[in-house]
Amino acid sequence: MAEAKNRIVAVGDVMIELARGSDGRFDLSCGGDTFNTTIYLARAGIGVAYATALGDDRYSDRVLALATAEGIGTDLMLRVPGRLPGLYLIETEAGERSFSYWRDAAPARDLFELPVWGQIAEGLMAARMIYFSGITLSLYSNNGLGRFIAILELARKNGVTIVFDGNFRPKGWRGDFGRTRTVFIETLKRVDIALPTYDDEAVLWGDPSPEATVERLQAFGIGEIAVKNGPHSALVASAGSREFVPVTEVVEPLDTTAAGDSFNAAYLAARLSGDAPAAAAAAGHRLAAQKIRHRGAIMPRASMPMH
Repeated sequence: MAEAKNRIVAVGDVMIELARGSDGRFDLSCGGDTFNTTIYLARAGIGVAYATALGDDRYSDRVLALATAEGIGTDLMLRVPGRLPGLYLIETEAGERSFSYWRDAAPARDLFELPVWGQIAEGLMAARMIYFSGITLSLYSNNGLGRFIAILELARKNGVTIVFDGNFRPKGWRGDFGRTRTVFIETLKRVDIALPTYDDEAVLWGDPSPEATVERLQAFGIGEIAVKNGPHSALVASAGSREFVPVTEVVEPLDTTAAGDSFNAAYLAARLSGDAPAAAAAAGHRLAAQKIRHRGAIMPRASMPMH
C-alpha cells in the first residue's frame, strides 16, 4: 500500500490505433490520451498505474504487455470476458490529425459499473495523484460519472492531488455541449491542477483568450493551471502569479497526435521533481516538440529528449 501511495493513477481508455503511414498503409498500435501520458510519465521515472477495463482478446493482451514493458502498474487494468477494446483511426494532413472512433462497446466505458469497480475506487483512494481528462469523463454513463466524481471528492479530502486535462472532443459527447459543461463544472470543483488546451476551452466555453481560461478556472478554486496553446506560449498561473512560457523551438509537425499528452507528462514529472510551474511548462514544450516529429501517439524510447 505504501508503494501505491507514491504513484500516479491515470484513468481512461486504451484503444487499438490504426495510423496511416507515408506509404498509405496502416500501422497497428494502441493509444489513448491519458494512456499516452502514462507512458511518458513512466519513461520519466515516475511511479504510475493505469485504471481501465479491457477485453480478454489478444489485442487486450498486447495492451497489457505494452504497459508492463513501459513500467506501468497494471493491477487496475481490469479484464472483461467476451469484450473487445475500442478502435481509432488516425489520418494526418500537413501534420494535423483527424480521428475516427469505434469505441461505443469498449469495456472501459463500464469501468465504474463493473461488479469489481470497488477495486478501482480503492486504487484511486490510495494514489498520490489522480490524472484524467475530458475524454475520460465522456466515456461514462451518469451512474458511472457519479461514482467517479464521488471518488475524486473523497480522495481529495484524503490528500490525493487531482489533475484534470479538459481534453474536449465533441463527438465523444455526441455534440451535447450542455451535458459536457454540466459534467465539467462538477468535476472542476474537485481539481487541484488543470492542464487545458486553449483551443478546446474556446470551443466549449467561448473563452476569448488563455487569460480568460485562467480566470474561469480560478473561479473554481483551482490553484495551479497551465494552458497549452499549440506553438504559442503556454500560460501558467500559480500562487497568485501568471507567466507566459514560450515555445523555444517551433517544429514543423509530422503528426501532432499526443502533443498535449506528452506536454502533460513532462509538466507533471517536472513538478513532482520539484521544478517550478514555469520550468515544468518549458519541459512540456520540449517533450511535445520531440513527439510531433514522429507518427502515432508513442514515439520510440530512443527519441526521448534528455532532461
